[in-house]
Amino acid sequence: MSFSRRRFLTMAGATAAGVTAIAPLEAFYARIARGEGATGVGFGPLQPKLPENYAELANTVLGDLRNVPLLELPSGFKYTAISITGQTMSDGNPVPGDHDGMAAFRGPNGSTILVRNHELDENENEFGDTGGVRAPVNKKYDQINAGGTTTLVVGKDRQLQKHFASLAGTIRNCAGGPTSWGSWISCEETFSTSSQNVRHGYNFEVPASSEIGLADPIPLKAMGRFSHEAVALDRKTGYIYETEDRPNSCFYRFVPAVGKPNAPGQLAQGGTLYALAIKGKPRLNTSNNPNLGGVLGSVKVGEPMPVEWVQIEDVDPVADTVRVEAQSKGAAIFYRGEGAWYGKNRVYFVCTQGGSPAVDSTRGNGQVWVYNPRKETITLFIEAASSGELLDEPDNITVAPFGDLFLCEDGGGDQFVVGVNKKGELYQFARNAINSSEFAGACFSPNGETLFVNTQSAGITYCIWGPWPESDDDDDSDDD
Repeated sequence: MSFSRRRFLTMAGATAAGVTAIAPLEAFYARIARGEGATGVGFGPLQPKLPENYAELANTVLGDLRNVPLLELPSGFKYTAISITGQTMSDGNPVPGDHDGMAAFRGPNGSTILVRNHELDENENEFGDTGGVRAPVNKKYDQINAGGTTTLVVGKDRQLQKHFASLAGTIRNCAGGPTSWGSWISCEETFSTSSQNVRHGYNFEVPASSEIGLADPIPLKAMGRFSHEAVALDRKTGYIYETEDRPNSCFYRFVPAVGKPNAPGQLAQGGTLYALAIKGKPRLNTSNNPNLGGVLGSVKVGEPMPVEWVQIEDVDPVADTVRVEAQSKGAAIFYRGEGAWYGKNRVYFVCTQGGSPAVDSTRGNGQVWVYNPRKETITLFIEAASSGELLDEPDNITVAPFGDLFLCEDGGGDQFVVGVNKKGELYQFARNAINSSEFAGACFSPNGETLFVNTQSAGITYCIWGPWPESDDDDDSDDD
């Protein structure tokens, strides 16, 4: 793994009493600040392991994998490798490539339903015979595009029961977010018009169903047309928060027209889009980086800033102007908004290259922001230091039922799923043992017994289980 891409993130004065989803990171950075040890044993040293279903892996896009350890895991943990790119799905089509964001839902008879993104571009056919997400003409949003989602039904024994295409004809389905009413919002990370003159840059809703079938590819235009990355649903209000992967992006709030949605399809009835602005600081560049248009130290870590919301009128523009309109009305500027997470009545989101300049780059090494929708404040929770080694650009994140964070790495060299325990100690939980592809889509089964995660290149979904600690039984009750 390239050392230059591993950075210590430092914490300075921020607190988040009762915020379970981020407290382990806070403790970790506090330990660094005190000069204490930061690396924990986690679940123990990693060991190369064969999947439990190794006998099924004779013919894959990577060749015969029956005797190939695909992951390194701690002692006591096991895994299956399922729904690999190129394998034949239950609908007769090949599994598409570039597995990415994913969420888990409760299925029938103790099964888990996974809805999984495929970050494929127009006409992308990475492995020569997959053809992307295949679907009938009337179920493809755009006939020329390969992206979309697939749905997996996984039994209690971590064996694949069925898998099938569930959304087709979209572009670069990277991240997204689950809803509380049993669906996945899949986000297009693009602002483009295809060679078939079809506009892209939208969100799409995919019901989490165990029955083979494709979702109607309805673009949720009221949620905005821009380079989407992730969404986070506030379960108390029904508002949906959205990140935008651009160097001069905004942070958005979508208020559904139906009020608080409770069923798939209601988001298509429209709503109102807003962008976040800092009160008294119009068009604040939050990067803290002069190279990125900011001012070094202008935003203090741990200091809540009151916010307001400006309404977007042209949510479906011909040109890429949603953020331009927002910033003309005073919206704050964020440097490359990416992952988002809702928990304990907060919305956390990442600016992957925000922050003061890195030692080897003009960009920053990353920021984590926390928005409090009850108090209408936003706080720079974590800002990366300019040097040090910790993580290789983590992207997707999930919180384990027992409280640890699991971070998916997305960078060069060796790639790990990295855990952060409640003591603030960092540990490596899993290593991609076959290539340098990113981990993505980490999520736990509803019963908390299985960690699902993807590797993107070659496209493999893993089901990992073992001696997990007992659940915290934490919920999203109000902690204000």
